[in-house]
Amino acid sequence: MYWLYNTLLILTMPIWFVWMMWRSRKRAEAPNWRERQGSYPFVFAKGCPRVWIHAVSVGEVVAAVPVIERLRELQPDIQLLLTVTTSSGHQTARDRLLTPGLVDRVAYFPIDVALFQFAALSTVRPHVVAVMETELWFNFLWASKQVGAFTCLINGRISERSFGRGQKLAFFYRALFKNLDMAYMQSDADATRIRSLGAERVEVVGNTKFDEASAAAASDRSQWRDLFGVAEDELLVVVGSTRGEEEAGFVARALQAVSTEAKWRIVHAPRHLELADYVESCYQGPVARRSRGDHAPVMILDTYGELGAVYAAADIAIVGGGFEKHGGQNLIQPLAAGIPVLHGPHMTNFRSVADQAVEAGASKVCRTEQELTQAVTQLLTDANARVTMGTIAKNLVQSNIGASNAYAQKILAALPEKL
Repeated sequence: MYWLYNTLLILTMPIWFVWMMWRSRKRAEAPNWRERQGSYPFVFAKGCPRVWIHAVSVGEVVAAVPVIERLRELQPDIQLLLTVTTSSGHQTARDRLLTPGLVDRVAYFPIDVALFQFAALSTVRPHVVAVMETELWFNFLWASKQVGAFTCLINGRISERSFGRGQKLAFFYRALFKNLDMAYMQSDADATRIRSLGAERVEVVGNTKFDEASAAAASDRSQWRDLFGVAEDELLVVVGSTRGEEEAGFVARALQAVSTEAKWRIVHAPRHLELADYVESCYQGPVARRSRGDHAPVMILDTYGELGAVYAAADIAIVGGGFEKHGGQNLIQPLAAGIPVLHGPHMTNFRSVADQAVEAGASKVCRTEQELTQAVTQLLTDANARVTMGTIAKNLVQSNIGASNAYAQKILAALPEKL
């Protein structure tokens, strides 16, 4: 399988290379192409435990934060490298983890070419490689084993859509899993799916996003509301992580159709900041931008890494990614803040949590613009409904915290006794 995979990589290089270049030009910050080719300009000191954690973008970086915090608490001398794929993930990792000294290095993840991966891993020589959620790259895992690292998937998940595609490539996944020592998964459903794809060493540990969201929920509500110019008698609707132009327009039209005597404002955060201009154009009347520091009835949150904390200022949350077939975005953050959540029907990336929240009464599914308009209107005018849903939401999150400590313990247990 190693030779087949790498032969296909070479043959298809004109396709994926052009695609990568096109994607990178759309980003606000260009990636470090030397690092993407496995050339890392740093060397870790010998004699200390070394752990390489890989996260893709903002969501995975944020989910890794409580694990990394716990690793640093339990073993302060540990040397930590965090790699990412996207420029937004890189900036979030710098702000949340590198600046406070929680990780030693942040770098771009090498393209999954055997030469690039082996070069990077030969430089770092990690004792443990921990991959966040779904980032299973064949050559990365292969090269990790070549340098003697323990390899594991942490906070692992396999969505329904990914599982359907994966079944068609079961032969590939069986070969890939030979280089994965452990798959630590979020839920029983995730564990069942990855076992069906060929993983043999699987354990259910939980979802770190409950821990991260619980910490973010402690943000100062009044401070954020003051920053956004929200008065005491005004309600705030926070729209989190809409994906693409169609979904942004869907939510904006639904909100502008709301008719109520209640005083309220909107904060709208697009999933990708390059869509901030488009999202602003979806609203009529004055629109503010967080980056400008101005105030208006509608504000576009066009900054990195603040959404989780901003939910603490909200009275209602609308979570994107699920109104179109994008798999949904993180609804745990607003649940942890104790506010009612509205989302679309396509929440495959958070299916277990979404189902729990709907069944418990902490969230509602809105399939059409009209349903979203009606749900927002009802919650804006019914304080008791907001309080009831919010209380259920907070209790749901509190009952699921603790996974980050467990993942940190698993990683530390995999370190060699003698270095």
